[in-house]
Amino acid sequence: MLTVVNADSTTESGSLIDEIVREGARRMLAAALEAEVNAYIAELAGQRDEAGRRLVVRNGYHAQRAITTAAGQVEVKAPRVNDKRVDAETGERKRFSSAILSAWARKTPKIAEVLPLLYLHGMSTGDFVPALEQFLGSTAGLSSATMTRLTATWTEDHKAFQARDLSELDFVYVWADGVHLKVRLDEAKACVLVMIGVRIDDSKELIALAEGYRESGESWANLLRDAERRGMRAPVLAVGDGALGFWKALRDVFPDTREQRCWVHKTANVVDALPKSAQPAAKAAIADIYNAEDKDQARKAIRAFERQYGAKFPKAVEKITKDEDVLLAFYDYPAEHWIHLRTTNPIESTFATVRLRTRVTRGAGSRTAALAMTFKLIESAQARWRAVNAPHLVALVRAGARFERGVLVERREVGAA
Repeated sequence: MLTVVNADSTTESGSLIDEIVREGARRMLAAALEAEVNAYIAELAGQRDEAGRRLVVRNGYHAQRAITTAAGQVEVKAPRVNDKRVDAETGERKRFSSAILSAWARKTPKIAEVLPLLYLHGMSTGDFVPALEQFLGSTAGLSSATMTRLTATWTEDHKAFQARDLSELDFVYVWADGVHLKVRLDEAKACVLVMIGVRIDDSKELIALAEGYRESGESWANLLRDAERRGMRAPVLAVGDGALGFWKALRDVFPDTREQRCWVHKTANVVDALPKSAQPAAKAAIADIYNAEDKDQARKAIRAFERQYGAKFPKAVEKITKDEDVLLAFYDYPAEHWIHLRTTNPIESTFATVRLRTRVTRGAGSRTAALAMTFKLIESAQARWRAVNAPHLVALVRAGARFERGVLVERREVGAA
């Protein structure tokens, strides 16, 4: 593109220096997006269809869009990926998701969000300054020492978060999961234990984040006992995957909390026990259960599923029938909350980008720093979390209000006509 430079070294869009910085930022961003897509396609090059054709290939570019950066607005065309793979759990087509520039982004993320992502991708703190220079066009005020101090501050922030007083934070609903990020943890089976909750004032908040083992009752018990020591009250309902060691720990620490199994995980477990030919119809039948208009209709849908698949696939059916009560617990709460309570989506969606775009790093890195970086990513994401529907009903749930078919049951006063 031809740039006209005036006598005073200015251009139509500002100073010549600004123009150079913007062009540098544009080129660096374009190069980074190309490298990211090339790495994604190369990683999946071995996945092919029955005819031997690749399932993941390049497919031109998206429409050009303006991205606001620290160097000003730059125009960029992000490369397009044609991903023909199908998600085994949902049956939906998989999509490439850029960790650098999301599909709808119109501005670059804050440094506070970029640095943790760079670290979890395997970049050392010493590499941050040259990396940021590529995106920002300048590293004024930044140095390796500054980055080291910043990451140390984040580690202290995570420690303070894990030690904070919970006595004033009344969590009514809680989601729990063990997330395998495959980044900088000491052992292959280690994961990040996560709890997210909805407070009585209807705000959604991260409760705890610590290293542990997903199916280890001891790891979860340590996390829950620590939360109880710091004043956490027993939640009304906890949501999680049935394979978690979380449930045994929950019964020991908070025995009054009711349990709800995640339907996304359950569906995947059932489908894995069925032949491929039976999977689409089975998924639809399972959806009829958790989308039923009330608990009675859901139980009827389970009986229908049992009749249809019980003779040929008893193990698959048993995965639902043995957990029937804890799969249908969400029906005892406000209908507006059902969509939030039947899955662990609040955790899954939060970790989706980090989980999909991270990889095992060559260097061991720092376990403590990795947890701190993960904490900072979630802290940044919290502001964008979806609020619960009908938030005023959360306090009523804590107060013990009764709901039938998702509707609040009116209570008559003693002696009323």
